[in-house]
Amino acid sequence: MPSTPIIEGRAIEKWYPQPDGTRIQVVGLMDFAIEAGKIVALLGASGCGKSTLLRILSGLSQPSSGALFWQGKPVDSQVPNVAIVFQSFALFPWLTVLENVEAPLQARGVAAIERRKRALRTLDTVGLDGFETAYPKELSGGMKQRVGFARALVVEPEVLFMDEPFSALDVLTAENLRGELLELWLNKKMTTSAIFIVTHNIEEAVMLADRIVVLGRNPARIRSDINVRISHPRDRKSARFVELVDYIYKVMTEPDVEHAPPDPESTGEIALPPGGLKKGQAPLRLSKYQMLPHARVGGIAGLLELLHDRGGKEDLFRLSEDLVMDVEDLLPILEACQLLGFAWLREGDVQLSAQGAEFADADIQKRKVLFRQAALDHVTILKQIDNVLKRKSDHSINDDFFRDILDEHFTEDEVQRQFDTATNWGRYAEIFDYDRDSGRLTQAEASDVERLQLGPTPSEKSAEPAVEKRSSNSREP
Repeated sequence: MPSTPIIEGRAIEKWYPQPDGTRIQVVGLMDFAIEAGKIVALLGASGCGKSTLLRILSGLSQPSSGALFWQGKPVDSQVPNVAIVFQSFALFPWLTVLENVEAPLQARGVAAIERRKRALRTLDTVGLDGFETAYPKELSGGMKQRVGFARALVVEPEVLFMDEPFSALDVLTAENLRGELLELWLNKKMTTSAIFIVTHNIEEAVMLADRIVVLGRNPARIRSDINVRISHPRDRKSARFVELVDYIYKVMTEPDVEHAPPDPESTGEIALPPGGLKKGQAPLRLSKYQMLPHARVGGIAGLLELLHDRGGKEDLFRLSEDLVMDVEDLLPILEACQLLGFAWLREGDVQLSAQGAEFADADIQKRKVLFRQAALDHVTILKQIDNVLKRKSDHSINDDFFRDILDEHFTEDEVQRQFDTATNWGRYAEIFDYDRDSGRLTQAEASDVERLQLGPTPSEKSAEPAVEKRSSNSREP
C-alpha cells in the first residue's frame, strides 16, 4: 500500500479576480503530491506558473479552489515544516552569516545556546566554517547562496523548497553547488525528507531529480510527469540521460504536440518517423490561435545565421553555452523559427529547414519575401490581419478589433504581448503599417517585397525595353 504523501494538493487552482468581474487563471485544475525520499523538479517556460505552484504547495499562498494536505491532514489545521531557498539570496545585509542562519530559529523561539549550536553545525555542513562573522557584502554569490541553504536547513525542514536557486550564479559555481547539494542528500547529511526544486535548466533537472514535472502554460497544467530511473552519479553522456533531455526539450519547445514519454527500459535509440523527416518539415501542429513566442525578427534572423554558419545543425545546449544564454532565453527564438518553418528541434539538435537555409543566405529584401510567405502560411493572426485589410474599402482598421479577438484566447497581459509580437513581425514583412498613436493598422503600400514576390507589373515590363532602347540610341554617334 503506497505511503501517504508529505504534501498533497487535490483539485487545486489559482486565479486572480479582475475589476471587470473576470479572472486570470494562473494554475489550472490539478492534483499534485510530494512524496518522501524524492527530489522533484518542476520545469516550464517563464511565466507559466512554476513559482505560484511552489508557493501553494509550501503553504505561502492559498489556492483559489481545492485543498492542500500535510501528512494526510488539511494544512490549515497545522503548520507545515518546510523551508525555502530563493533565487535571490534574500539575506539580511545588517546581520552576519551566523546571525542570518540563526534568524529563522530565533523566529521559532529556539533558545540562544541551542540555535547557536545548530547554526554552527549547519554552516560547517555547507562548507562555511570560518565565515561566521562575515557580512553578506563580503561574500561571493556562491557563498551567499550557501548561507541561504544553511538558513533553510537549520530548521530541519521535512520538505526543502528551492525556487531556481542556481540561476543567479555563474556556470561553474552553480555546478559545484548542485554537486554539494546532491552529496548532502545522497549521504543523508540533511534531515530533509523531500526536495522540490523549480528550475528552467533541463540538464539540471535530469542530473538531480528522481521525478520531473513539465508544466504547460495559460494556465499552468501538467504536460508530462517523468520518473527518472537513473542511478547516481549520473553521466550526462549516457544514452538514457541524453534521451530524457531530448524528450523534455521537445515537450517544452513544441507545446501543441503530444509526445510519448521515453521507454524506461530504452537504450536511448529513438526511431525516425516512417520515411524520415521531409525536406523543410517543421513538427509543430498549429491550433487556431497559436501562442506566438515572444521573439523579435532580429533574434530569429541571428539564430538562423548562426545555424547556417555551423552547417545547418547544432546541439541546443551547446548553442546556449556558446551564446552565454540560458536555454530558456533561447527557446522563444527557437519556437518562432519552428512556427515559421525555418527550423526544427529533434533529439536536442536544432536543424535548419530548406526555407531557413534560404533565409539565412538571402539579402535583406529577399529575406522579407521569405518571412512574409512564412508568416502568412503559418501565423493565424497575421493571415487574418492581411485578409481583413485587403477586403476593407479603405484598407485600414483599428487595432481594437484584433485585440478583442485575442482577448477570447489569452489573458489581458498576454494579449498585449501577442499583439506586440504580431506587429513586429507584420511590419518587418511589410504586411501592414501600424500607427501606435492612432491605433490604426493599414495595408502596406506596394513595396519591394511585393515586387520581388509577384514579379514586375505589365507596365514595368513594357517600360524596360524602351529604357534600354533609349539608352542604346543615346550612345549612337
